[in-house]
Formats: sequence, C-alpha cells, structure tokens
Amino acid sequence: MVAMKRLPAHHTASVWRCRAAVALLSIWPVDAVAAGITPRDGYTAVAALSSPHAVQAAAADRDTVYAISSTVVARYDRCTARLLDVATGPDTRHLNSGFLHDGRLYLAHSNYPESPPESDIRMIDPATGRLEVFHRFTDPPGSLVWCVKREEAWWCCFAHYGAENHRTMLVQYSEGFDREIRRVRFPAKVVADWDGMSGSGGLWMGDTLLVSHHHHRVLYRLAVPRDGEELELVEALHCPFPGQGIAADPATGGLVGIDRACRRVLFARPVKGE
Repeated sequence: MVAMKRLPAHHTASVWRCRAAVALLSIWPVDAVAAGITPRDGYTAVAALSSPHAVQAAAADRDTVYAISSTVVARYDRCTARLLDVATGPDTRHLNSGFLHDGRLYLAHSNYPESPPESDIRMIDPATGRLEVFHRFTDPPGSLVWCVKREEAWWCCFAHYGAENHRTMLVQYSEGFDREIRRVRFPAKVVADWDGMSGSGGLWMGDTLLVSHHHHRVLYRLAVPRDGEELELVEALHCPFPGQGIAADPATGGLVGIDRACRRVLFARPVKGE
C-alpha cells in the first residue's frame, strides 16, 4: 500500500481539516450519545486514498480498492492508487454499499428517495467489468442499504427514514433468494441514535454484526438472537468513518470505509486492546 497516504501526514489546507477530524477522534467521543449510547475505543484510521467517487461506500481486496458513489464504482490499484477502471449502468440510481465475495463485488442498490421503494443487488464480474443486476427484490420491505452473505444465506438491510426509521429491518434469505428465512428489527436505542436516518453499512465480524451510522463515527456491534425479532446491542465502537458503507479489509484484518466530506477511502485497524 505504498501509494496510500499514512495518517497523520502533510496535506493541503482543505485536506488538513479532514485529517484533523480523524486525529481528534480519540478526544471527541460525542457522536453517539443522543440515545445514551457511549462508544468505547474501536478502530483508528491508518491510511487513506483520495477519490471523487468516495461518496457512498468502499470495499477492498488485497490488490484493489473500490470507491463507490451513487452511480459509479471506481477501481484502484492498491499499491499505486492508480485508477484502473469505472463501472456504471444507464439505470443505476442509488448504490449504497459493497461486499466482495468469491472475486465479485456485490452492491446494494435502490431508487431512494423515490417511493414506493425498489431494491436490487448489483454485481461487478471481474471478467467483464460490467455492473449488472444480480437479484431484484419483488415488493421489498424498504430501500436496500447493505447486503452480505454468510455461509448459505444472504443478510439484507432495508432502510426507512424520518419518523418511519424504526421500520428498518434485517432480512435473512436463502442462498438463492427463493425463501425468506426471518426478519429482525433494530433495538430502539440504536434507532433513536440514528438521527432520523438508518444503518448505512454492515458486515459480519465473527458471530456479531458491525453496523455503521449514516453520518456519525460509530459502529454498533449487534447480536442476532437465537429466537426473537430484535437484534441485541452488544456495544458501540468509535471508528474514523463518518457513516456510510463499510467492508472488511482482508489485507489488514481491519475495515475500509469512507469520509464523504473529504472524498477519501479510509483504512482502519482496531485500536490496541480491541
């Protein structure tokens, strides 16, 4: 990752404000307190890659980095930060997050903010580089914001906003999407902390889920109950990402996300003791 900027580093004045925001993370624990949630130390930024497409989410493997905007997915060489290619489609409207699985990038996509909600999963096949529809949901229960596969099932988060954000739910589907297995809602304390928004990103981390905020630097660690219809809040963690989509970083064992205001992909590792 020689081409990615390490933090801290010397930047221009406009980027300095972003670097300072990351640097202040450890002394400004005020992002997630509206609902009485106090995050503990979680992840800290260790490198960054600038991209005008770092608007909705990021993803990465050992060789490449993906910056995701509402309509474009940009692929960068991880060692040189060189832009390799971009993918989009004529009907692409609102990409939300990316999930790499078996060499393919899957992306949550919706028609947000239009109503009624339409949602599908897009996929980029590395053989063609084209953005195509992988699965389209019939009568989705909201706007798809993130999707991840674990073992033989897909877990998809459908969001609602404003006074209806308590309707945001996580739905488990069979591998071929031919069967809905279960639905679980988010804890009221977490929903209240969303500021009328929703959980913009999510991934499995061991046996729990890490879910990001829409615009605050916090991750919610949630457990899926064996029985019952509500996720369980385990803890909240500080992170350098001001919301939006997140993904696992196989190169570091940490996370990758974005700072939308700075148009940068951020790479984060657990703080010591995490």
